Order: sequence, then structure tokens, then C-alpha cells
Amino acid sequence: MTTQTKPIEAYSLPTPNGQKLHIMLEELGVPYTYHRIDIGKGEQFAPDFLAISPNNKIPAIIDPEGPGGEPISIFESGAILKYLALKFGKLYPTDPRAQVKVDEWLFWQVGGFGPMLGQNHHFNLYAPEKLPYAQKRYIDETKRLYGVLNKQLEGRDYIAGDYSIADIATIGWAQGWKNQSQDIEEFPNVKAWMERMAARPAVAKGLLVGK
Repeated sequence: MTTQTKPIEAYSLPTPNGQKLHIMLEELGVPYTYHRIDIGKGEQFAPDFLAISPNNKIPAIIDPEGPGGEPISIFESGAILKYLALKFGKLYPTDPRAQVKVDEWLFWQVGGFGPMLGQNHHFNLYAPEKLPYAQKRYIDETKRLYGVLNKQLEGRDYIAGDYSIADIATIGWAQGWKNQSQDIEEFPNVKAWMERMAARPAVAKGLLVGK
């Protein structure tokens, strides 16, 4: 089993994308140092941060004990989750068919569930001008995506079967359903899954890191 002697440097913020990293590190139980990147102050554009996250987005990490024992920096939340899962041999299956299922739902989250819900947040909560067409578009797409997730969770405790990085990637976004103009009662399987997730100590702790 891989052990970590030097802390992983975690550059993040308690946003849905940042919470993925926090939960993962708590689930793994590895040492890490939290570095708050205040996007409200523009710290994501600092040269030192851009050197490890060229897309100026959180989260990002530096693992001082990367492949071959040399440091490695990683940006993009999905890439970070998969790197950590493979390094420590946890929360990602070894069976190739099971790996495909986890990858499908991980990429579903980073390519759809996150970006579309992010647009929902922008046009309904933060946009200086309310645009009814944009608001409806992203509320409707959010509802569709919750429906997809609800169907996937039918008869399953977790998204890809066993608890995995697919669940970790998704929970931070899903818990914001109220701000997304959704009724969680319409998605009973998602609601039950969220309750199971909340009962995990590492999830509960990870969601609070930085708050």
C-alpha cells in the first residue's frame, strides 16, 4: 500500500469543484496542506498558481512524492481524483469493466453536470442582468441531468455501483439543488444517495474544508 510522508499541497476553495479534492483527501486519510486561492481577489491569476493550473481554475495539487519520487503538479478536478485513486489504490476499481463505468460517470460530471449547473448558478444567482431565456435553458437542463442521475441510482447505493470517485465528483454540485431551482423530492434516488453521502464522515468533513 502506498504511503504518503510529505503533505500533498492542495490549492483550492470550498466550491463544488474544490470540495471534490477535499473529500478525496479526507477519504484517503493522507496528509495535505490546504492553500486557499481566493478567486474573489483574483489569486487564481497569480503567476505561481498559473504555473500549476494554467487554466486559472481551482483545484490544483502538488504531490511532492509523485511518480519516480519526483514532485508532480496536477490541475483539473477529474484528473486529480483519478491520479489520487490510482496512486493509493482506493475508490477506483481494478476490473476494467467497472473502471469504464466509473470513468463514464466521472466524465459525465466534469463535462455536463458541473458545467450546466454552473451556468444555472451564474444566470440565476450572479448575473447582473436577468435573462429569462438563459435562466430557463439552464434550469431545464439541470432538471434533465438530475433525472439522468436519478435513473442511474435506481437500485444502486452509489452512482457506479460501489462508492467511488464518481460519487465524490458529483456530491458538491448536487447539494446545491435549492439554488438551482430544483425540487429534490422529484428525484427520490438522488435524495437517498445524498443522505448516504452525508453520513460518510470524510464527505461531511471535506464539504466543510475552507469554510
